[in-house]
Amino acid sequence: MPELQIVRTVADLRVAVAHYRRSGASVGLVPTMGALHDGHLTLVRSAKLDNARVIATIFVNPKQFGPTEDLARYPRDEAADVAMLKELGTDLLFTPDVGEMYPDGFSTSILVGGLTQHLEGISRPHFFTGVATVVTKLLLQALPDRAYFGEKDFQQLQVVRRMVRDLNIPVAIVPIPTIREADGLAMSSRNRYLSPAQRKIASALPQIMHETVAELRTGLAAAPILAGAKGRLHQAGFDRVDYLELCDETTLQPVPLARTPSRVFVAAYVGATRLIDNWPVI
Repeated sequence: MPELQIVRTVADLRVAVAHYRRSGASVGLVPTMGALHDGHLTLVRSAKLDNARVIATIFVNPKQFGPTEDLARYPRDEAADVAMLKELGTDLLFTPDVGEMYPDGFSTSILVGGLTQHLEGISRPHFFTGVATVVTKLLLQALPDRAYFGEKDFQQLQVVRRMVRDLNIPVAIVPIPTIREADGLAMSSRNRYLSPAQRKIASALPQIMHETVAELRTGLAAAPILAGAKGRLHQAGFDRVDYLELCDETTLQPVPLARTPSRVFVAAYVGATRLIDNWPVI
């Protein structure tokens, strides 16, 4: 397998990037929280096509978890992650500890307004400040040419795009389409939490989303279509639906029907596991 350099400090990361730059190499960055699956690996593959050097990061960011969320049980398997990154020929893995990212006295946060006030921002009001803060740090620590983010977390992607634009961070944000399991379920590290029975229930989510998108494309009012889809999710065995909404793709605000580029966004629980997804309508 190709050699994978592993660094755990910002200083060592910057030394490695400076070496890449002296040779004239372009650099792609793939930020992750580990527990890698083919969705993450697709980001790495895309970065390798575009750049001479590829850096992956693994950091389970405590600032994007609320007090009742699953930080402690978030899946971690560095050895397996390293093996996958080596197989793809990743050049460097940056995997700092919490003290390296948030040293004593750390007191700065990045707040992105507007885009964070809806969808995930209602259910998880702390989330996007944590994401924006850690992504800003990673981009400034590595200063890559490009950074890669999956469309499964579409709201997060739009927040990162806005943040990079507003702060004039000289990094191109590259979106990668959602990678799905054979039955259509979006790949996620949290899928590991599902028991076999729960995984069967979860398989109804992409089917119901597909049906909902087809109905919305007829141009009919969204509200009754979404209400019907929410009912079908409960019938399929989902325990709770946080949200199921049709939103403008740029502003992420709800729209009454699909006339502009829009997506259906969903967050729903199977047991204690919260699954999110989004599907384009127009």
